[in-house]
Amino acid sequence: MAELTTLARPYAKAAFAEAQEKNALEAWSDDLSVLAAFAADADLAKILVHPSLTAEQQAAALLDVCGDKLNDAAKNLVAVLAENKRLSLLPEVSVLFEELKAQLQNTVDVVVTTAFEMTDAQQNKLAESLKAKLKCDVRMSSEIDESLIGGAIIRAGDLVIDGSLTGKLSKLAEAMNS
Repeated sequence: MAELTTLARPYAKAAFAEAQEKNALEAWSDDLSVLAAFAADADLAKILVHPSLTAEQQAAALLDVCGDKLNDAAKNLVAVLAENKRLSLLPEVSVLFEELKAQLQNTVDVVVTTAFEMTDAQQNKLAESLKAKLKCDVRMSSEIDESLIGGAIIRAGDLVIDGSLTGKLSKLAEAMNS
């Protein structure tokens, strides 16, 4: 995974620089998410790495399925990635682009996993607390995982806060066994 990130980073940075220069962050974000979705498709992924196809043929196959959804700059990115045999990096390029965009906009995506549905008041209170702690705007989404029994697990980038009952029981079991 780290190798994919290392390979994808220059392309994501170049796309981000282009998007900033043209004031087109949202358009690039949309284009990269479309490209990433198609590149991640199992059938199309086989074509994108098929050794008997030329770079132009691989790029053309991807651009054909995307149709008219892409701007010219995104099509150029596809051509460069194909030329360098890197079309399979598109999902990672998209993720890195979104991280760069979030840094610029001073936002963070937070995923809260709970055992039960959270009320709007609970979500708002948690979002405000995280905004104060992380010192940036918070875009929150939630998931339900009944195996947590109670509490929550909060994921914000590299930060993970495990306040679940299952997590606390696991820590207690480790402490008792050591």
